Amino acid sequence: MKFLRTIRFDESDDHVFERAASPDEWAVSGAFAFADLAPEAVTGKLKQAFSNGFLGLESFGRSTFSVASELDEDVLEQIHATLTQHFVEHYGAPDIKAARPAALEETRFIMDLCSDALVNTVFTVSRRFDENAEVREEFRTIQAPGEKPLHTRIWSVVEDDG
Repeated sequence: MKFLRTIRFDESDDHVFERAASPDEWAVSGAFAFADLAPEAVTGKLKQAFSNGFLGLESFGRSTFSVASELDEDVLEQIHATLTQHFVEHYGAPDIKAARPAALEETRFIMDLCSDALVNTVFTVSRRFDENAEVREEFRTIQAPGEKPLHTRIWSVVEDDG
């Protein structure tokens, strides 16, 4: 099974999002956070999160990029539990039982999105409001180099002296 994990190429997420996700957090689209917002209410750093941010599931911060990563059933169950609790605490779900189907739907979507991707394939998301003010998402991928999936880091971040 594969799921998204946040990745950083530089420190820009710290500057463009209200809260940036840390590298290596499991991630979902997180478009549900914008479902009840009017397009004119989405400005500034919120607009950046709306336009191109994945939702990290540890910090609940945003990340511009994520990568396909392998996971097992135990980790998937923890992702379900974390997201379910988040729906109760932050989105008004009355209890765990009511929130769990939404969490399962969100995680199934990400698993379907990653199912054919090689490990370390980079994902981006682009969101917009359509003419009915409904959220629309488009995902793009950047294939990992080579035919075989890489199981080590393929990028490193180096501080610039300037």
